[in-house]
Amino acid sequence: MTIQRTSAQDDYSTDTSNSSDKNANTDKSGRWLWFWVAMSGIAMVSATAGALLAVSLTGTPLMQASLSPDEAAVFDSDRIAGDGLKFSQLTRPVNILIMGMSVLPPDVRNPPAQTKNLRYLPQVNSFDGLADVMLLTKFDPEHKKVMMLSIPRDTRTQIDGHGIKKINSANVIGGPALTAKTVSSLLDDVGIDRYMRINVLGVAKLIDALGGVTVYVPKDMKYQDDSQHLYINLKKGKQHLNGDQALQLLRFRHDENGDIGRIQRQQMVMRALMDQSVNPATVAQLPKVLNVVKEHIDTNLTLEELLALVGFGVRTNRSNMQMLMLPGQFGQQKGGYWMPDRQRIHSMMAQYFDVQQTDSVSGVVNPRSLRVAIQNSTGNDKANLQTLIKALQKLGYTNVYVAKSWGEPLEETHIVAQQGDGNTAESIRNTLGFGEVRVESTGNLGSDISIQVGKDWLRQTQINQNPVEP
Repeated sequence: MTIQRTSAQDDYSTDTSNSSDKNANTDKSGRWLWFWVAMSGIAMVSATAGALLAVSLTGTPLMQASLSPDEAAVFDSDRIAGDGLKFSQLTRPVNILIMGMSVLPPDVRNPPAQTKNLRYLPQVNSFDGLADVMLLTKFDPEHKKVMMLSIPRDTRTQIDGHGIKKINSANVIGGPALTAKTVSSLLDDVGIDRYMRINVLGVAKLIDALGGVTVYVPKDMKYQDDSQHLYINLKKGKQHLNGDQALQLLRFRHDENGDIGRIQRQQMVMRALMDQSVNPATVAQLPKVLNVVKEHIDTNLTLEELLALVGFGVRTNRSNMQMLMLPGQFGQQKGGYWMPDRQRIHSMMAQYFDVQQTDSVSGVVNPRSLRVAIQNSTGNDKANLQTLIKALQKLGYTNVYVAKSWGEPLEETHIVAQQGDGNTAESIRNTLGFGEVRVESTGNLGSDISIQVGKDWLRQTQINQNPVEP
């Protein structure tokens, strides 16, 4: 826009033959153009608001649960969206706890032995089960960013009044309020403004309503559990998945990385959905989508607040959508716990969620202390990455190793801040002179930074090996 205005100004200054009447007409037509653009925007928002009002007056409300006054007090009740014509705009940073609920079909209760340890009655449309997906999502209008922190379902933590347990059981014990309290305590007492629970049936319907999702399935996936009516059968490769197929990808966790690998695939699907679906057209379709999935959603967000969140997402640059994972490691004891790393949690919460720390958190990272994984995503199994490794070692990154890649060929190298250290990832990118920084957890699990080497690296090495003669 700036270049266009400057160009127009230059044209005007060099062309003295145009009459003032012509300029006046141009100004008028320009004002009319902006007037109609503004009116169209207001019309779209008004139409969406009207449709949302119709949704709110008919059928199932968004909030399925009934919170007691004490439970409701866990969440911040202050307004998060504007009023009047600005009702669809966020007015402050907002933390939303999003939970994906595990539900089972009704016939699973026979024989009783299959459900005796569930501690809740299996239902097709229930919110009383285990929270197998947990995301703390921050919408930050001040910095125009969205941060999503995935919390593994098997995270070992203290649940108030119930001792040490896996965090996904908090919902079974005390619903969204106890889950929010548990998550807040784990994450340095971060404030939580609202919650949203969506069950697996709702996820599939949501993806179908958005037209499916195109994503790379990293490997063949096959799993069958008749007791849960869970059937997974996917082939490796890039493909367009419908809601049921995407749900198979999201639920698969029967490999060496278990639930942590599942979180990586969840982030991959979320990134794909954001890239293809979060746009102004989606906002206009929100009432239709909401009508499809609302019976599978339980939230204390109002419809106006939900519209403000979606509207903010539409206006947020994709590079400012960052996906983190709770720092930790697999435990050695029985039970399959994910053991939180307290120091890394302190650093992450201070950097991304503005949680003030009593002790200082250093922003200086010694390259020698970082684990840098190199993953070949060029599509060429014989690609020589030794030049890249040597270059990193000269920069002081002595702990560099080659790790297995997802298998998806990339046009552009991804420099993944696996532990959330976006500054170091950006520093590496600036030094190398190529690649895209991504703050997410889709790299090698044992790394701090994962460099998923794409085809741009091959082009770079070819240029260096075959310099153009002057």
